[in-house]
Amino acid sequence: MVQIVLLGVILTFPANATAPGSTILIAGDSTAADYAPARYPQTGWGTMLRCAVGPDVRILNHAMGGRSTRSFLAEGRWDALRADMMPGDTVLIQFGHNDASRAKPLRWAPAQTDYRDNLLRFIRDVRIAGGVPVLVTPVARHNFGPGGRAVADFSAWSGVMRDLALKTGTPMIDLEARSRAWLDRAGPEASRSLYLHYSAEDNVAAFPKGISDDTHFSELGARQVADLVADGLKSLALPISAKISGSRPALTRTTALGRMDCQ
Repeated sequence: MVQIVLLGVILTFPANATAPGSTILIAGDSTAADYAPARYPQTGWGTMLRCAVGPDVRILNHAMGGRSTRSFLAEGRWDALRADMMPGDTVLIQFGHNDASRAKPLRWAPAQTDYRDNLLRFIRDVRIAGGVPVLVTPVARHNFGPGGRAVADFSAWSGVMRDLALKTGTPMIDLEARSRAWLDRAGPEASRSLYLHYSAEDNVAAFPKGISDDTHFSELGARQVADLVADGLKSLALPISAKISGSRPALTRTTALGRMDCQ
């Protein structure tokens, strides 16, 4: 058996989960990141993705809040991910939210230049190591236009990612398109519960003064976005796709469980 300590919780995996090709690694930002229990209900989709796989698959979530392709590289986080990767492993790469932060130079990565170059480096590095890169377009925010349809806030960055996927033959999950359709189905008001929208009267310990956050997910939102990612990954017909569960009841819940368990 293999034990991994994640935010103070010991997760136990069968030893065969560390065999080459049995690990999904995630490079990304706060929308995918793991959070301490004290931050509940804030949840990243990368945390809940484990509910889409069996015990023979390990998920190593390197996503971190506030990171862009630029800062993920500069801080050595990409090197740390590469050190964890084995031949045949799958690497999900989702950036864009922070790359678009022009006012924050340590994050800012213009779509057609730095962002494109950084993604090309990620693709190259994974392939050289014998892994499988999968590009994931930036997930949609809770932002609706005048017509009541979800807006693509990072269209320049997702456009570059789509172009690179086509030109380099890299598998891609169009999470931007999938999540916009998901938001459109729910509608502007009902979809508020999928993000961090709580008042002080809700008595949420992590947010005693309340919070109105259109970027980060509640437990329920993270579950459902993880389901979108899992569905996209299964549809790619990659070696890892066969290990994605076809039935994912923990990710299709319509009510929050109150914790980040796979139930």
